[in-house]
Amino acid sequence: MTAVPPQVSTAGLPPQPTAAAQARRPSGVRKTSPHARREARAGFLWIQPWLIGFLLFSAIPIGVAIYLSFTDWSGGGAPVWIGFDNYTKIFTDDPLFWQSLKVTFIFVALYLPLSLILGLGIAMLMNQKFVGMGVFRTIYYLPSVLSGVAVTVLWGFVFHRDFGVINGVLNLVGIPGIPWLTSQTWVIPAIVIMQLWAVGSSIIIYLGGLQGIPTELYEAAGLDGAGWWRTFRAVTLPMMSPVILLQLILGLIGTFQIFTQAFVMTKGGPDYGSYFFSLYIYDTAFKDLRLGYACALSMVLFAIILIITAIFYGTSSRWVFYAADRGKNR
Repeated sequence: MTAVPPQVSTAGLPPQPTAAAQARRPSGVRKTSPHARREARAGFLWIQPWLIGFLLFSAIPIGVAIYLSFTDWSGGGAPVWIGFDNYTKIFTDDPLFWQSLKVTFIFVALYLPLSLILGLGIAMLMNQKFVGMGVFRTIYYLPSVLSGVAVTVLWGFVFHRDFGVINGVLNLVGIPGIPWLTSQTWVIPAIVIMQLWAVGSSIIIYLGGLQGIPTELYEAAGLDGAGWWRTFRAVTLPMMSPVILLQLILGLIGTFQIFTQAFVMTKGGPDYGSYFFSLYIYDTAFKDLRLGYACALSMVLFAIILIITAIFYGTSSRWVFYAADRGKNR
C-alpha cells in the first residue's frame, strides 16, 4: 500500500515562483528583495561623505603625485615630462637619499620593538584591578593628545646639555652630561626616548585586547600549575598576537613618516645625524622647489612601507593566533 503525503495548506504564505519562472531565471543570479535594494541605496548614500573625502584628499592627490614624480616641476609653469629620470637619480646619484634612508631605518629598528614591548608591558600593569587605576590610565594617555610641536619643544629643554632635566639627574649620580641633540651618536636615541613617552595611545588598544581574553583560559592555566611566565607565553601572548600585529603595522607606517621631532629640535642635524626621510622630502619640495623629485621620493617611501607591511602581514599566519581559524580547522 503506497503512503499518501499529507496535504499542507499554503494559505497566508507569499506566492512561490512557478517551475517555468525558475527555469527562466539565470543560474547563479539571486533575486534581491525591495527591502534589500532600499538598504543598499541607503548604505551607498551614507558612505558618500567618506567617499567624497577619500577622492578629494587621498585618491586624487596620490594620482597627481604619481604623475608629478615623472616630471621636472618647480611649482610654477607646466610640469616637464622626464620619464624615470627622477627615480634613476634617486638610486644612483643621491647620497642624501641613502643617508636619510639609513637614519630612518635605524630609528625604526630601535623604536618599534621598544614601543611594542613597553606598550604591552604597561597595558598588562594597567589591566590590574586596584583603586585609582583610572587616574593612572588617564595620566599615561595624556601625552598622546598633546600637540606634537609643543611636546617637541618641551623635550628640547629636557635634553639640553647644560640645563636639561635628564643630564641634571645623571650629574647627581656622577655621570657627565650627554650631548643628546648635538651628537650623531645620541640624537637618534634621544628621539626614541621622546617618542616612547607618547606610547599611551597604543596602551589603550592593548588594554582592549587584554580585557577580551576569556578568564577561563587563565583559570585553566592556574589549575595546570602554570606560573606567570608560562601563562604569559601560553595564554596572553597568543591571544594578543592579532593586536600585536595591528600595532606593528600601524607603528611601522607612522614611524617611517616621523618628521616633527627632527624638524623642530634638530633640523636634521648634527651633520645629517637625524635627517629622516620625511624631512628630506620636505626640504626637497619646499626649500629646493623640486616638487617633481620630492614626489618621486614620496613614491619610493610609499613602496618601502608597502613592501615591509606586506612581508609582515604575509608571514603573520605563522605567528598570529586567530581563534576563529583554529575553530574551523578542528
